[in-house]
Amino acid sequence: MDRIPFGIARLDSIIGGGAPPGSVVLLSGEAGAGAREFVHTSAAMNGLYYGDSEMFDLHYGDLEASASPPDEIHYISFTADSDDLEREMSYTMNEELIRSASDHVHFRDLSPEYFQLSPIPREWYAGKTRTVNDLATEERSDTAPEALADYLSANAAGNLVVIDSVTDLVAAVSDDMEWSDIALLMKGIQKAAYDWGGLILLLVQEETLASTELGHLMDAASGTLQFGWETGGSKRARTMFVKEFRGVLSRIEAENIIRFETEVHDGGFDVSGVRKIR
Repeated sequence: MDRIPFGIARLDSIIGGGAPPGSVVLLSGEAGAGAREFVHTSAAMNGLYYGDSEMFDLHYGDLEASASPPDEIHYISFTADSDDLEREMSYTMNEELIRSASDHVHFRDLSPEYFQLSPIPREWYAGKTRTVNDLATEERSDTAPEALADYLSANAAGNLVVIDSVTDLVAAVSDDMEWSDIALLMKGIQKAAYDWGGLILLLVQEETLASTELGHLMDAASGTLQFGWETGGSKRARTMFVKEFRGVLSRIEAENIIRFETEVHDGGFDVSGVRKIR
């Protein structure tokens, strides 16, 4: 079976090249533990494959024989535009790498749809190139979930799509949109993903969710990667645990791997070691 690379070199090599096509992967964990850096690296490395082959070889290396990079990379945000995201990526990753990769990443800013019913002034979020007069004449009818669904329908097939983040959608739950609507949307994405045959990454900060809400999201995903901090002596270390992942977990269990030790450097998120059952 062909795999779609996550863009995390050592992880991809351990699990046979990446994720099975049609996967919806939830990335959940503590703040700063690596989930956001994981999706940044995934988008950047897959973009770098098309942007600079020498730099890709330097930071990632050779693709597994079973791996086929996605044709396109899409990064969806509800609160940030492409400049904001590229600047955030550059806080931890090499700026030349980001520049080479970003031309091959399609950034979609859904902040106009996300903030339209909020008290936030429109000129704060509706684009740096538009004037207040432009904004006054614009009409927005789609809600953020509707705009997300339309974008996925048009762009998810065969591609890598990062959704940053489901936490933002949960925060938008109101009288007009209930939690059940979010859970149903996630279930719909899971069902459609089988036909799309790409890879969808859903970022969520678990500290903002009730346990039942997180459970609904996990149930709607093909796999869940959990990120956390561990303290040993005077040091804190990032770790990643594969809680569930159809088509992948069996490989990890066969290797007796129970947890990944991780780090973040100028090449992005990386796996620095594995812990095995003794």
